[in-house]
Amino acid sequence: MASAARPLSIPLPNGARISLIGVTPFAVMHLLALGIFFVPFRWSYFITCVALVALRMFWVTAGYHRYFSHRSYKTSRIFQFVIAFMAMTSAQKGVLWWAAHHRHHHRFSDQDDDIHSPTLFGFFWAHIGWIVSDRYNDTRLNYIADFAKFPELRWLNKYHFIPPTILGVSLYLIGGLPLFLWAFCLSTVLLWHDTFTINSLSHLFGTVRYETTDTSKNNWFLALVTLGEGWHNNHHHFMAAARQGFFWWEIDITYYTLKLLSWCGLVWDLRQVPAHLLHSEEREQELAA
Repeated sequence: MASAARPLSIPLPNGARISLIGVTPFAVMHLLALGIFFVPFRWSYFITCVALVALRMFWVTAGYHRYFSHRSYKTSRIFQFVIAFMAMTSAQKGVLWWAAHHRHHHRFSDQDDDIHSPTLFGFFWAHIGWIVSDRYNDTRLNYIADFAKFPELRWLNKYHFIPPTILGVSLYLIGGLPLFLWAFCLSTVLLWHDTFTINSLSHLFGTVRYETTDTSKNNWFLALVTLGEGWHNNHHHFMAAARQGFFWWEIDITYYTLKLLSWCGLVWDLRQVPAHLLHSEEREQELAA
């Protein structure tokens, strides 16, 4: 009897494989984003696209990353659900899936067990390959047990397609196909690549203030387009802080927004950078670099 046909896939580093079936949604979204060239242009479409990139980037950075991955501040259970839902409109899989894999990355950053090290496995793998591989589909619940205890988060994680679907359908009903292509498809693609640069480019280009066990770097440009995530060397040196721009000249829009939310009582206990990391000697070293 002939053996069953193996799924069509491409071999990649670290023993993982990219399934061509798994990569299809990413490819389709990129193709749909090109649809903006086949619909009439309106400034309102462009502005909505940019606004949704920025808005969803905030929820990714403040939610997926600083809250669920690192617990850098506290909030209520209700607002916790809101944060998770809004972050998941980014179409970056489930909240528990995202945070668990990120915690794993910090534990093994730039070591053989790191899931997306560009220095070990190349730019493409770190940027997007690991996400569409067939190795990392499951949620590593052992890394995220603190949040997996909430049934509403487990439900969201399981049905991670619901938040982006609601956003996409809503935009289509509001503005038809043109708004859907601009404000959902194009903005999602831009948001993906903005987010993924932290896994890839932030370990390749930038400056190093603190000695760490990995290749994390600070990059001011990436910090601007990711609302503060580009201060990656700072973050890897002290990952628990709610702010990643440690000094006043390091723009961190996510932290500024979290500060505003704390004044409204929606979040609290924002974890600060230890004082010894902000010593004047560190500032002098930064200026001299």
